[in-house]
Amino acid sequence: MANLTGVVRLLKKEQDRLTKELRGIGAALAAFGKTYGKQTGARGRLSAAARARIGAAQRARWARVRASKSTGRNGTAAPKRTMSAAARKRIAAAQRARWAKVKAAKK
Repeated sequence: MANLTGVVRLLKKEQDRLTKELRGIGAALAAFGKTYGKQTGARGRLSAAARARIGAAQRARWARVRASKSTGRNGTAAPKRTMSAAARKRIAAAQRARWAKVKAAKK
């Protein structure tokens, strides 16, 4: 039992030391908090001219991306791909067969 009271006494002593240290840290934060705290104000604002330049540059970048996608190998617009009627019929028939299989499995 004597050993246990010694341990409790050491733990209380350590708790007091940590509490004192935390108070010191709190005081330091209070002192420096006003100087280094949350800063507000007009930092990072762009002028209208700067925003216009940035917008124009971005529009130019997107125009280049769109232009490179729409042109084929020889520089002309790529033709739109179409599917033949026979291919559409084959796909429709296969889809009907799949649905018939699903409906038959439900019964």
